[in-house]
Amino acid sequence: MLVFFDVLTIGLAMLAAYLWFISSRTRYRRISRKEEIDAGDLNRIIVAMNRSQIANQRAALATAASAFALALRLLLDLVLRLG
Repeated sequence: MLVFFDVLTIGLAMLAAYLWFISSRTRYRRISRKEEIDAGDLNRIIVAMNRSQIANQRAALATAASAFALALRLLLDLVLRLG
């Protein structure tokens, strides 16, 4: 039973690391002072920010799931040792 939680924790931690890596690859183009921003540019900026937020949210959720699986594993280990 403990091996299941160990494997689950490792898998979720690797998933979280992968998602954080993917979300950190996003690069934004700098805008010069002389550039005029039109509606299309503003839309692209908002879409990029939304996609970045979604990627960060997925990575944070995977990190939380990994921490929860580890906490369950440690709790189960403690109960088995005391019981």
